Amino acid sequence: MEHNYINHVAVIGAGLMGHGIAQAFAQKGFRITLYDLSDHILEESLKKIESNLSVFAELGLIEQQTIQETFSRIEINTDLKDTVKKADFVIEAVPEDLELKRKVFKDIDRNTPDHTILASNTSMLQISEFGSEVLKKDKLIITHWFNPPYIVPVVEIVMGQKTSENTYQNTYSLLKKIGKKPIKVQKEIPGFLINRIQTAMFREVLSLLEKGIASAEDIDEAIKGSFGLRLSVIGVLETMDMAGLDLMFKGTKYLFNFIENSTEPPKILKEKVEKGELGIKTGKGFFTYGDAISSQKTQYRDKKLLKILKELPT
Repeated sequence: MEHNYINHVAVIGAGLMGHGIAQAFAQKGFRITLYDLSDHILEESLKKIESNLSVFAELGLIEQQTIQETFSRIEINTDLKDTVKKADFVIEAVPEDLELKRKVFKDIDRNTPDHTILASNTSMLQISEFGSEVLKKDKLIITHWFNPPYIVPVVEIVMGQKTSENTYQNTYSLLKKIGKKPIKVQKEIPGFLINRIQTAMFREVLSLLEKGIASAEDIDEAIKGSFGLRLSVIGVLETMDMAGLDLMFKGTKYLFNFIENSTEPPKILKEKVEKGELGIKTGKGFFTYGDAISSQKTQYRDKKLLKILKELPT
């Protein structure tokens, strides 16, 4: 089945990522069914989509009428079987729980047509594990999106042990059709490509914070105003080439002796979790947030990202 015949996309899970993935497809003309456990969750997800689209309209990236057109393509449903029964492409976006994903994929597999591609938005788990009870193993694939999924262009594609080349090609073409930049991860490993790189940075950042090398404010400002800014234009390996690989060799030979290499979660992070300081959703993490800050932060982030993307070469 060619991706041109994929018209109906089902998204399972309307949370942080799910509603944004649904929006990304609906904006590009696809019919969407968005599933979650309750009408309340689904109604809240529609409000978030409306808020997201209002930012696009405010920046002149879409017309006001596009908001209604996008909404007209989104259907919500609390019945999983009904959600997926006519879907050509299903994306699972439920919490990162191995057993939950295994059950969801088993249910999806039993209730979808033979041609349906079964994708997961997992950010670290391996599809060969939670897709072990799926019968259509050739249709299993990971499409790992990044937050916010309706803006960030890159989507990682990871094939399972029995994923067919046809499933990969159709998924790749589908993502290209909605304006994404699909990246093929050539081996199925925990965390895939980008999260492994990010987590290595998180470990060092948390170590520096824990040791009192710099404040949380200064660490974030340092990253945003240096390599964080540069990386949107020149990648890591390009940066190394420009600096000179002989210089990089000397630098790594020296600094690797001092870089954090613990295999345990940092103490500072563990303590935050134990105290219930989980970030924006609880009002406090490494920074303190007011009651209305979540939506304000989201809109601020989205506006900044959209403005940057407009200036970047395609």
